[in-house]
This record gives sequence, structure tokens and C-alpha cells, in this order.
Amino acid sequence: MRLNRRSLLRYSALAGASLALPGALRAQEGGSIFDMFSHNRVIREADQGGNTMAAEALVATNEPILSYDTLYNLQLAISQYEPFVANGGWEQIPQDAYGLTLGNSRPAVIQLKRRLISSGDMPLVENVNDTFDAATDAGVRKFQARHGLVLNGKVDEQTWYAMNVPAQDRLQQLYLNFTRVQNMAAKLTPRYVVVNIPAATIEAVNDGMVEQRHTAVVGRVDRATPIMASNISQINFNPYWHVPKSLVRKDLTKYMMENPNYLAEQNIHIYDGSNKVDPSTINWANISDREVNYMYRQEPGAANSMGHCKINFYNPYDCYLHDTPSKALFGENARFHSSGCVRVDGVNQLVSWLLRDNGDWDQNKVDSTFASLQRLDVECKARVPIHTTYITAWANRQGTVSFREDVYQFDAQGKVSFAQA
Repeated sequence: MRLNRRSLLRYSALAGASLALPGALRAQEGGSIFDMFSHNRVIREADQGGNTMAAEALVATNEPILSYDTLYNLQLAISQYEPFVANGGWEQIPQDAYGLTLGNSRPAVIQLKRRLISSGDMPLVENVNDTFDAATDAGVRKFQARHGLVLNGKVDEQTWYAMNVPAQDRLQQLYLNFTRVQNMAAKLTPRYVVVNIPAATIEAVNDGMVEQRHTAVVGRVDRATPIMASNISQINFNPYWHVPKSLVRKDLTKYMMENPNYLAEQNIHIYDGSNKVDPSTINWANISDREVNYMYRQEPGAANSMGHCKINFYNPYDCYLHDTPSKALFGENARFHSSGCVRVDGVNQLVSWLLRDNGDWDQNKVDSTFASLQRLDVECKARVPIHTTYITAWANRQGTVSFREDVYQFDAQGKVSFAQA
């Protein structure tokens, strides 16, 4: 039976009583004074910061997710996974492993270690004991890095779920993504930007090397970011945000019925042509088509949904990259919150990279223009290609294989090619 988040939550509920206690206390229940000292020593001697740095180094290379080299690396990964899967793959870890962290001593730690050894996240050892030690902490963090999860060293919900995806499913991901990359690789130019939707990341690539990598927030399942290819044409500094008609009907009406001051608080003004419209004249519970077609414009400023900039490229979906005032979302495991557009962490650096052929746009000028709140549109002299893609498995030349969740269910559908705008 395939695992899903619903079954995960059911398992968690069954284990609720034991998970209610802090991990350190659970490890010590019924134990001796010696057990307590041993537990404290394990925590004291573990270099959790060093384990995080080592895990990050596995994936934070300058190799692109999408390139000709990715094909070769995927081929090597497939050749390693095929015989492993043929021999039965890895075992699933039990519900008792949920919540395990450094210093715990429970039988489920043995199965956790075997799982980490099977996927190469821990080295093979002669004897596997039941203590969640420094090596186990390092292994969990490596696993989390390869799966795009927060590196906390704990078998949390996303980590437990990812560990229980069968090896056969992971091999199938490798097959699908090899074909996807193969279909796109021939279209790549020396310089390009890749938005990988399942990873919610952006790479700025030049001559086969990643020069910048950015965390992103992409479209949620019901408002998916479209897959397409285009060329970046213009940067809008400190832009107005014009609320899309679809959001006026789906979201704005709801917000206004909950809080009649919402538009004023968000610095959004309504225009019918050149005439300003008073929000109180609109029946938000039964808004007309004519009123939906008014212009709803948010002024530049700290609350603006575009943040300090918007990065434009032609496409029929009204999709673009942009800054955001909601920075906290970049720290989440699953960054699928937008209505289709892509929010960029550290967008000022990406803007500088895109405008470097304009001559007079260095990082200082970009940053000072952000801070000035000046409305300014700048055409990009170099029309850098941009590809929004759906790659859920890839590998680098040092043998690290990364996977992401099939958020839009394209893997489940077996999709290997997509209509490009």
C-alpha cells in the first residue's frame, strides 16, 4: 500500500501518547542514572552545526538541476538504483520512528539506521545499536538535504513520510526525470534561468555552472505555476500591483466581507477608467462583472505584494517572478503558496545578474533603487531565457541523488513532456 499524508497522520495519532513527552524524557523513562548520563553525553559530543554544513555541501554544488551533465548524472543514479530495487529496496521505518531525535534510545532507531545506511546517508557499520547518536544525526540531515527538507536532524512529519517512499517509486522518478531533462537539454543556451517547481528553487546558470541559487515560493496545487519557456525582458522597480480579475472574485471579495477596511490597510485603490471608486459603493457579497473589471491597484511600499520588483517575460498566463514582503515563507519545507507567480528570495541579487549587460546596473544601484521606492522600468539588454520546469529527481557528479515530492501529480500521471508557451 502506498503511504500518503492521511495515513501518516493516522499513524501519528496512534502514537500520540508517546509523542506527547519530550524526546529526552521518553529516552530516559525507566532507565538508569547511567542511561541519563549517556544520553547527555551523546548530545554534548554531537556537532549538529557541523552535520548541517556537511549535509548542505552535498547538494549546494554549482551544478545545475537542468543541463546536459544532469542527463549523465541521472543515468549513473539509475544504474545504481536498478540492482538495489531488484533486490528488494529499503525497508520502511515504523511509526515509532516518528519524532526521533538526537539522544533518543528506542528500538525504532535500529530500523532508522538501517534505512539511512540503505540510501547511503550513513556509512555501513558492523553493529547497529538503538542510540540516536551523532552519526545518525548526520545521516538524517543528509537525507533531509537530499529531499529539500529543513535540516533539523529530527524525524519530523515530512522526513518520516519521505523515508517511507518505496525505492521502486524513487527509481520511477529517476526514469521520468531523465526523459524530461533529455527533452529540454537540447533547447538550453549558455546562459539561462531555471525555476524548478517541485523544489521551489531558482538557478541562474552560465556556461554550465550555477552562479546564483535562490529559494522560491511557487503556485499551490489549485493555482499551479505553468511550465513554459520564454525570455526575460524587463525589470519593474517598486511596481504597482494590479490585482488579477480572478483574485478579485476569489479572494478580494472574501477579505472585504471579513474586514471592510482591508483595501485601505493594504493601500489598494479602485479605478473605473481614470475615476477613483469608493469601496463602500460596491456590494462585495454580490459583486457585478463590471465591478470585477475595475482596476484594483496597490501602491508601491512595504506592503506591496510585488515587494520591490517584478521580473517580466512574455507568456499567456500573466506569470512573472517577483519580490515579496512575506519573507517567512522561504523558510518552510513546502513552499507552494502563490497563485501561480513565483516569489524569489534574494531577488535583488538576481536582478543585478539579469541587468549586468546593461552596463550601469551594479548591486549597489539595484539596492539603492529598491530602497528609494522610485517607480522605474528597465529593459533588459540581454534577454536571458527562462524555463519553468518540473524536475522531481536529479543527481550531481559526486553521486548525491535528490528527490522532491510530486506536488502537481505529474509523476503519478507519467508526464515527461509539457506544452511550452
